[in-house]
Amino acid sequence: MSAKKLTRSLHRPFSAKPFSARALAALALSALALSLWATDRLWPRQLRVSAHHRHLAPKVHGRNVALPFSNEVACAEIASFDDQLEAFLRYEYLRGRDPDDARGILLTAGHNGKRANYKIFLLVENDQLTAVPRLNRMEFHGLIHHYELVAWTQQDLAFAQEQSRMFETAYNLPTEQKLETLPSFQLLPALADFLVFKSQTDWRVVGQSTRAPQPLTHHEALRLASDILDVAHFYNLPLDYFLGVGAMENNYMDVNGDLSHAVWKKRAERGDIVLERDRKRVLVSDYSIGTWQISRETLRAAHQLYLKDKRNYDQLPPRLRPLRDLDVNSVTSEVLTTYAGLVLRDLLDRFDGDVDQAIGAYNGGARNPNPAYAAGVKNVALYARKVLEHAPLPAAKSSAAALPNGTVL
Repeated sequence: MSAKKLTRSLHRPFSAKPFSARALAALALSALALSLWATDRLWPRQLRVSAHHRHLAPKVHGRNVALPFSNEVACAEIASFDDQLEAFLRYEYLRGRDPDDARGILLTAGHNGKRANYKIFLLVENDQLTAVPRLNRMEFHGLIHHYELVAWTQQDLAFAQEQSRMFETAYNLPTEQKLETLPSFQLLPALADFLVFKSQTDWRVVGQSTRAPQPLTHHEALRLASDILDVAHFYNLPLDYFLGVGAMENNYMDVNGDLSHAVWKKRAERGDIVLERDRKRVLVSDYSIGTWQISRETLRAAHQLYLKDKRNYDQLPPRLRPLRDLDVNSVTSEVLTTYAGLVLRDLLDRFDGDVDQAIGAYNGGARNPNPAYAAGVKNVALYARKVLEHAPLPAAKSSAAALPNGTVL
């Protein structure tokens, strides 16, 4: 369809018959397609703040001095991506951090040669003395990794606002593709993007805690995403809730937790770290291990489930198969994913498929399920489902701006 015909269809008067959700989605995506097509051809080139553009005269208001850098609209480029889903995830995250700034954060799309390019901009004060310290604070706190001041016209601003609205509409309308039926070639890269995003926005990472874990690299995320999909399929787990557990536990990063936690038991077992003994008991370390934060004692219980399990573990890739003999001090992160899936499967069976009870028991135990934990997992599950179901087709990413339904512009 030509741009002229598409424009004509977008401006056709509404009939009395209401649009269906599918029609609204198609309309939104068509509008976004037109916008992105026009971006590559009509979007004015950004005026980077260089020595040539910094000669705008200072403005003096009483005792205050301002150093403007734009004749109309002042903003800053704060992120750039070649992946649409990654860009949208970061865009929503930044908007959610401070509702007061949400309207000033904009997502745009264009092309860099033959590749799609997505950028996030922040409207800032037209004063370098104010804008630069603000952006430096955002960079220091890990919210952004770079910035560049940009001078826009009012036309540029209106175009960026329109694009942002179209992205939000496209990602929030219902989609026909469902998480359960997404092909692996589409789901795997989208899931890897989601895992990277969650690890990068972990509170410890953003806050630059002295004990902050390292966010996942894209290679690590692809490997973990593949393992999660294999384990979820093998145990017939609800993928969205399995992802919710991983996010609630450690945002998918491989780092131990609850290091001071210990339990009393009747006797020490192989691999136990004994902290104290009395006449009838021993106190052993029971810290939580890795991505899924499985405690050492829970790991022993999970291994007993594995030894009794009748499933054919040859269907799993070799790296995901537990050994017959457990050494709690040398379990790989890949095998921990399998144990996490097995624990969740066992809890689902115990509670007759009641997901909320099973998820709560993953944290609080079968006798005392934690409803607050279950609610947190459910929130992540709903969000994961939303973004993954809108994932663009991988083939569309490399050559053009891809819409959530995989349409190539």
